[in-house]
Amino acid sequence: MMVKDMSWTSVIGRVAFTNCDPLFFGLDERWSILSAPPAWLTGHVLRKDCLTAPIPTADFAKHQDELMLVPDLGIVAMGAVGSVILFGSREIDQMRDIALPSDSSTSKVLLRWLLKHRGLDPKCVETGPDLKSMLDICDGALLIGDRALSAAAEHPELVSLDLGGEWTKVTGLPMVFGVFACRKDAPIEQVAKIHNDLMNNYHEFNTNPRKKIQVVENSSNQTGISNDRMEYYFHNEVRNSLDAESTEGLLLFLKEVCKMEDSPIWAKLS
Repeated sequence: MMVKDMSWTSVIGRVAFTNCDPLFFGLDERWSILSAPPAWLTGHVLRKDCLTAPIPTADFAKHQDELMLVPDLGIVAMGAVGSVILFGSREIDQMRDIALPSDSSTSKVLLRWLLKHRGLDPKCVETGPDLKSMLDICDGALLIGDRALSAAAEHPELVSLDLGGEWTKVTGLPMVFGVFACRKDAPIEQVAKIHNDLMNNYHEFNTNPRKKIQVVENSSNQTGISNDRMEYYFHNEVRNSLDAESTEGLLLFLKEVCKMEDSPIWAKLS
C-alpha cells in the first residue's frame, strides 16, 4: 500500500464551505486536504502547514511580500454570489451598527467599501458568525459561506444586500472573494502538480453530468440545503476559475479596495 507523503508540499488548504466542492470532491488521494475557515487559511500557508490554499483576497494584499498568486483558480462571484450576505430588518441606510463575522476577511473589507460608496458609516462590531446573536446586538449582520446560504433560505425577509451582486453593480465586474496563493519560496514543480489536478477535477465537474450530480448531492447532504438550490449556486452564482474578466475584477479590488500599489506576483507554472 502506498504511504501518502504528509509533508507540507503535499497538503492543500481548502475553505470549509461548499463553494470549493467542485474543485475538491473526488480529488486524487495523493493530496492531503486541510479544511479551515477562510481567515485561518492565510496563516496555514504562511506557516507551511499547506502548500497552497484559497485565501481571502484581502489577506493576499496584506501579505503580498511573502505570497504569490496561483493562476486560473479562485472563488469568484458572477454577480450575486448567494453566500456573502448582509442581513437585517432595517433598510441599509437606517442601520446604526453591523455585526461582522470573525471567520472572514475579504467580505468585511468589501462591505466597508460598499457602505462608503453609498455614503454610509455605521458602527461595525466583530462577533461570532451566528445570525440570531448578531442581530440581537446589531441592526445588521454579515454572514458568509454555507451559513449565509442557509440563513437566506430560512429568512428571506432579512436579506438586505448580496455583496457580490453589489460589487458587480458598482464596477461591472465579477468579485473574486478568494485567491489561491502560495509562498514565494514554494517548490513550483509541486504547485504545478496541484494546479493541474485541481484544474482537471474542475473540468470534469463542468463537463461530466454524473460528476456534477455527485457534487451537488454531496454538498446538499452536508449542508441540508436543497439539491436545486445547490445546483443553482454552482451554475449561476459561484465559480472556481479565473478568466480575463474576473482577473480584471480581482486587480480592481486589490487596487481600489485594498490599496495595493504594486501588481501581484503570479506563480509561473510552465
